[in-house]
Amino acid sequence: MGKLRVMTVFGTRPEAVKMAPLVLELRGRPEFESLVCVTAQHREMLDAVLDVFRIRPDYDLDIMTPRQTLAQITSRCLTRMDAVLETAKPDLVLVHGDTSTTFAGALSAFYHRIPVGHVEAGLRTYDRYSPFPEEVNRTLTGDIAALHFCPTAQNRRNLEREAAQGDLFVTGNTVIDALKTTVRPDWEPAEKALSGLDFSARRLLLVTCHRRENYGEPMENIMAALREIALRFPDALLVYPVHLSPVVQEAAHRNLDGLPNVRLVAPLDVRDMHNLMARSYLVLTDSGGLQEEAPALGKPVLVLRRETERPEAVAAGTVRMAGTGREKILALASELLTDEDAYHAMARAVNPYGDGHACRRIADAVAWRFGLQKTRPDEFLPEAGEQ
Repeated sequence: MGKLRVMTVFGTRPEAVKMAPLVLELRGRPEFESLVCVTAQHREMLDAVLDVFRIRPDYDLDIMTPRQTLAQITSRCLTRMDAVLETAKPDLVLVHGDTSTTFAGALSAFYHRIPVGHVEAGLRTYDRYSPFPEEVNRTLTGDIAALHFCPTAQNRRNLEREAAQGDLFVTGNTVIDALKTTVRPDWEPAEKALSGLDFSARRLLLVTCHRRENYGEPMENIMAALREIALRFPDALLVYPVHLSPVVQEAAHRNLDGLPNVRLVAPLDVRDMHNLMARSYLVLTDSGGLQEEAPALGKPVLVLRRETERPEAVAAGTVRMAGTGREKILALASELLTDEDAYHAMARAVNPYGDGHACRRIADAVAWRFGLQKTRPDEFLPEAGEQ
């Protein structure tokens, strides 16, 4: 057969960060014709990542509208993907993770009888409302997919228990591939609000908080804890890139404005975010991706959620579950800011998520599955974090 037409579909900033190195890998391989379709579920934040990796999409669905609902995102993705797939006729559609774009892209490909490859497959909390709507998005995508690219062996075991159809591969996480190109010793911030900050003089606490299931009381508790941390530890500097969601913006500014050691900044491009993380002392987050990225950089993480679909770093000791209660968040952060032994026990450079070769393994797996290479690719099987 000739070149295999592979279309990657993504629409949010986290998806773009993790799919960009895969797009570049596919483009560099002579056996593939690489096509990119973005839904622009997150317009501004998506475009910033595309600029960093110098990716120009072949198709841009441009679906984002102010205060869009989940139903609107999903329905616009489905209807606009229909025309793209009819025109492009890819041999394989690759989707990533657990967003509404992921599920809608996979479902649209299924309607066109196009095989689906699921990158970052097999993550589970087994609570369909947490994270919401991600847990159901990734489960339904797994039901559709013919190729499952699991970051860890635990993710594969989840799919095996569910009797997932198709081929399962353990590849590592593509975000580790991205970190290899974005973290630089000579980094200069693109975000003006970060310019002039002396990261060596103060302990930097990097914060993110934006998940839908944390809206309301959980987010208020988190913000109250962050405020108290800033007041108790004036020598620490909290930097919080605030998500563009109006709900998150309002909560962050109402609780944290006016504190001299808190910087509320605009969402950062991937290069600024990764380099800021590399220079941080501690990460507090409800993000999924940061739970993978920070351990790769040897940074302790407190997860601002009730559960995680990424237990490998918890097992490795670099991540702890702080939940959404004010007192527990404050207690764990205070311990790491006052107890050097506790801090160093978490700051070990243990990385259960990848070795920087996930994209190569995924491309090899696709080539093997479609008969373009004879041998099944090697798998990522680290000792750390495996159960």
